[in-house]
Amino acid sequence: MGQVTKPERLTGLDTSFLHLERSGAHMHVASTSVFKGEAPTHAEFRDHIASRLHLVPRFRQKLRFVPFTQGRPVWIDDPHLNLDYHVRQTALPAPGSDEQLRNLAARIFSQQLDRSKPLWELWLVEGLTGDRFAIIGKSHHALVDGVSGVDITTVLFDLDAEPAGAPDKAPPWLASPEPTDVQLLTEAWKERLTSPPEIYRGIRHALRGPRQVLKGVGATSKMVSAGMAAPDTVFNVEIGPHRRFQMTQTDLADLKRVKNAHGGTVNDVILSIVAGGIGRYLRARGHDTEGLELRAMVPVSVRAEEEHGALGNRISAMMAPLPVWCEDPVERLQLMTAEMGDLKSSGQAVGAEILTKLTDFAPSTIASQAARLQPAQRFFNLVVTNVPGPQFPLYVLGRKMESIFPMVPLARRQALCVGIMSYNGQVNFGLIGDYDAMADLDSFALDLEAATKEVIATAPAKTTAKKKSKAKPKKRKAAAASSNGAAPVTAERS
Repeated sequence: MGQVTKPERLTGLDTSFLHLERSGAHMHVASTSVFKGEAPTHAEFRDHIASRLHLVPRFRQKLRFVPFTQGRPVWIDDPHLNLDYHVRQTALPAPGSDEQLRNLAARIFSQQLDRSKPLWELWLVEGLTGDRFAIIGKSHHALVDGVSGVDITTVLFDLDAEPAGAPDKAPPWLASPEPTDVQLLTEAWKERLTSPPEIYRGIRHALRGPRQVLKGVGATSKMVSAGMAAPDTVFNVEIGPHRRFQMTQTDLADLKRVKNAHGGTVNDVILSIVAGGIGRYLRARGHDTEGLELRAMVPVSVRAEEEHGALGNRISAMMAPLPVWCEDPVERLQLMTAEMGDLKSSGQAVGAEILTKLTDFAPSTIASQAARLQPAQRFFNLVVTNVPGPQFPLYVLGRKMESIFPMVPLARRQALCVGIMSYNGQVNFGLIGDYDAMADLDSFALDLEAATKEVIATAPAKTTAKKKSKAKPKKRKAAAASSNGAAPVTAERS
């Protein structure tokens, strides 16, 4: 029998996504990508994924829980990995409309991932009208955050329609022997004796000095206090396990025109659009929005440049006020820009990352209970996440990806979530709603489109300019099995 390799332990944040999961609130992220051309066969697609699997070694691993919850779970190689289970194929019935694709994606997203296997699935969807097909990818949030998920996409797909050279050939792989319960317990207790100094060093490295510690943690304390005052809305109700899914998109260049005309960032423009769409949705249903300010939990990446390609979660969060009361698009954007500027300078995201790092040392049983108690508090009304995707086309087996729409999980008593991802000059909105509480999610999508057109109309019209050459995409690299070290906080997306 071969020597047992020391398995990698999940971070406190990664583990929290497991603790937060329940039958009505699954903690996986997903995306629906649409491609032009005839779909590859299932065998072609499966073999293509197999040839790239060594670049994302975590896709070959599954969870192993420490006995008696004496430590956070670890990742171990799955010796019984079956790609036919993870790489699946289905077809839409005629006519193969976008609505049918959305309904299928919602059903797939509603199904919990099997924790006894590697926590990911890829669905090849044939029969989409207009000579198109789709790929629906799903991974547990404990496995990836939004940014590292984008990196996985660029690894599995190609940067050219016809890649130069021979097709990738996966090197031989042999699963490491599985650790025993005794070994898992021993390593967990060893870690308890060594973790505090390591965590302290990591936190100290992330900060410039004591003042930033106090400023960041103080801002986070205010964030939680403010978040607990999030108003009661139609979006904050008990939810079930089933989901609805809607997609809408706009041009990144249009949002940049708005940013250039009125100030702020593209992310500020997007948040103001979300606030405008929610305001329209509520007013159309007779709700009084006067003075109403919702609170959005906005994840921000704390992943350093050298950590891109690494799996696991390197995210923090800010609580952003959404001025849904404001009907004027320019005033709403100015309010949003000012609020986000204050949040960034407050160090709120830095403070949140510090507290998150401290959960790495919390005994697993305590962390588990804390994670389950947390959703009972209404810190925010909804999640709005904006992930910058590749600004160049991607291909799979010679077929170009036309668009990609994110799918973000709902937390307890959170019936609506807005995911945004830019790709190749587009800004794509993926809307997830509880099946019963958001039966009119399609109406909200229309309200969001109206708010988008409204704010774009306030910017000067496009002018003909010389086309700039697009930045050359980075060479594909393997997604590392882990990420270490501190990183600067970057909330600005563009």
